[in-house]
Amino acid sequence: MALKLLKRRFTVEEYERMGQAGILSEDDRVELIDGEIIELPPISPRHAAIVSRLNHFLHPEVKPRALVSIRNPLNADPYSEPQPDLMLVKRRDDYYASAHPRGPDVLLLVEVADTTLEYDRVVKIPLYARAGIAEVWIIALPTDEIEVFRRPSAEGFRSVSKVRRGEVLSVEALPGVTLAVDQILGEAPRPDTGA
Repeated sequence: MALKLLKRRFTVEEYERMGQAGILSEDDRVELIDGEIIELPPISPRHAAIVSRLNHFLHPEVKPRALVSIRNPLNADPYSEPQPDLMLVKRRDDYYASAHPRGPDVLLLVEVADTTLEYDRVVKIPLYARAGIAEVWIIALPTDEIEVFRRPSAEGFRSVSKVRRGEVLSVEALPGVTLAVDQILGEAPRPDTGA
């Protein structure tokens, strides 16, 4: 007879208390997804460069209308507190000192993905849709393109598209804020010559 083991899911409140108690530190690269603590892989130089480029190009464009939040928590639901690479969130006088942003606060969420690409598509994208996040970009490093998800619903995003080099992206919630895909991706990666 097979023994069925039960998993213990943590709530966001319990997860945050682990940080306050020192069980998890700010240096731990983890996030809470569906009640499970997930260890995040190291950030590659290209990944970091893309996040820096996004911050550099978006900040002056959105400054009067939104806040740029880099690798900060999102309170997606009672069991999930991911840390996306970048979010544009609605301006608030307290800069979210009293609580992390929730889905309706997010104007744009960006994940830069290399080794986590399939995980982001299968696990995080549905989570972000259920949280009601208006727009999500996955910057897919293996394919050198950006996947754009818009119009969230409980079943997923109703609009999905891809943009590539030579094209331009706009932030739907912030008219006039546009970025060239080449600005985001930077110089095209060089093929491995085997040398």
